[in-house]
Amino acid sequence: MDQEVELSSLDVRYQSLRLKQDALEERLLAAIAQRGIEEALEGVDAHGCRVLLNGFKRYRCARQLGLAKVPYSSLGTDEALGMLSLLRTANHRSLSILEQAAFLSELRHTHRLSVAELAAELSRSKAWVSMRLGLLAEMSPAVRRQLFAGAFPVYSFMYSLRPFMRLNGITGQQIEQFVEAVSGRGLSVREIEQLAHGFFRGPESFRQEILKGNLALPLDRLRNAPSADGCSEFERILLGDLELTQKYMQRIMGKSLDPRLQSRAFHAQSHLLTGGILSRARAFFHTLRQLHDRNGQA
Repeated sequence: MDQEVELSSLDVRYQSLRLKQDALEERLLAAIAQRGIEEALEGVDAHGCRVLLNGFKRYRCARQLGLAKVPYSSLGTDEALGMLSLLRTANHRSLSILEQAAFLSELRHTHRLSVAELAAELSRSKAWVSMRLGLLAEMSPAVRRQLFAGAFPVYSFMYSLRPFMRLNGITGQQIEQFVEAVSGRGLSVREIEQLAHGFFRGPESFRQEILKGNLALPLDRLRNAPSADGCSEFERILLGDLELTQKYMQRIMGKSLDPRLQSRAFHAQSHLLTGGILSRARAFFHTLRQLHDRNGQA
């Protein structure tokens, strides 16, 4: 049952197990400023305090807005059982695979649950548990810190860097150096993928430029290099963006009328996002028509 509690009574010791997402948090801050906190924060009542497990973005927004009290729901009095409860509803709670891995690691190493016990408690396979524990074990503390701080995209680690980790001659230290060099630079997933190929497969001079933080020159060289299909890297990136735009237009049209879109939190954030998109619609379609006409004349 939800209750109003003092914000200062919440213990945020597990904040490092959840990913920071600055853009999402900014939108949430605006929604909370307008409507208040609509979904209760969740934790366990243990050790004489309320240990927060879910709702760290809402907690930080509340602090920033100077809110003294927040809605809170208790998941019991046992930390391990609270974490298991959160993991059982991971899809509903939108826990990323990395956050699932972090909670599983905490249960495995602090609360001494075996892989078999975790699998049984969560009604999952042992392979499901082991894969997530293995993912976290692949990261050095420095890499993990950058990922959970939101400075390096999880997608880039999973699909751009992990393949290099399996190649002979590439060390964990080199992976860490690359992550440290490009983290927090506002790079896209595509740009990180390009730099990773140059860093691990290119000449030493290329690697040194990245380590020094001089990313503009390597990126410019990669963008302007012609590819086998006759398009430059910049042109291929735009083609990919156009493909994604077409794909997500279809997905949004298909999902927007779904009756499952019910929560007030969704409507508040969706209202902000759709407003931003609609404000750019005229300029966007004008640019698209110009590109279409130019392509037809080429």
